Amino acid sequence: MNLLPIFAEKIATKLLILAMLAIPFAASAQTWDELSQQQQKILKSFEPRWAELNPEKRSRLLRGAERWGNMSPAQRKKMKQRFKRWQGLTQQQRDAIKERFKKFQDLSPDQKARVRKAFKRFQNLPTDQRKKLRTHWRQLTPAQRKRWLLHLRDKRSHDS
Repeated sequence: MNLLPIFAEKIATKLLILAMLAIPFAASAQTWDELSQQQQKILKSFEPRWAELNPEKRSRLLRGAERWGNMSPAQRKKMKQRFKRWQGLTQQQRDAIKERFKKFQDLSPDQKARVRKAFKRFQNLPTDQRKKLRTHWRQLTPAQRKRWLLHLRDKRSHDS
C-alpha cells in the first residue's frame, strides 16, 4: 500500500494555506485612506486596527488582498474553506504544519517534484481508496510508518 500520496496531499494543502499566510514583506506600509476601494473592501475587517498593525503585517495583508482580488469566485470559495479549516486547528497543529512546510522547502527540487508527483497520483485515486489509505496510515505507529517509508524508498530505488 503506497501511503506517500497521503503525505503529499497533506503537504500540498498545508503549502497552500501557508502560502496565503506567509506572504513575504513587499508592499510599503500605507494608511487606510491610501488604500484603493478594492483593498478597503477586501480588508474591511482590519480597518479599526489598521493604524496599529506593524508594516510587515500590513504588507502581507495587502499582498493577500491583491491575490484575493485576482481569484475567481470558485478559487475564493476554495480558499475560504481552507482558511476555515486552518482557523479550526490548534496552535500546536499549526506549528506542526509550519514545520513540515519548512522541511518541504528544504527539499531538493528533485525531491519536491517527487512529492508533487505522488500527490497527483494520490489525488487521482478514487475517494474510497484515499480514505482507506488515510485510515491505514493513522493506525500505524511512528516506527511502523518509518519502516514503511524506508521500504518504499528501497522499492523505488530498485524499480528505477
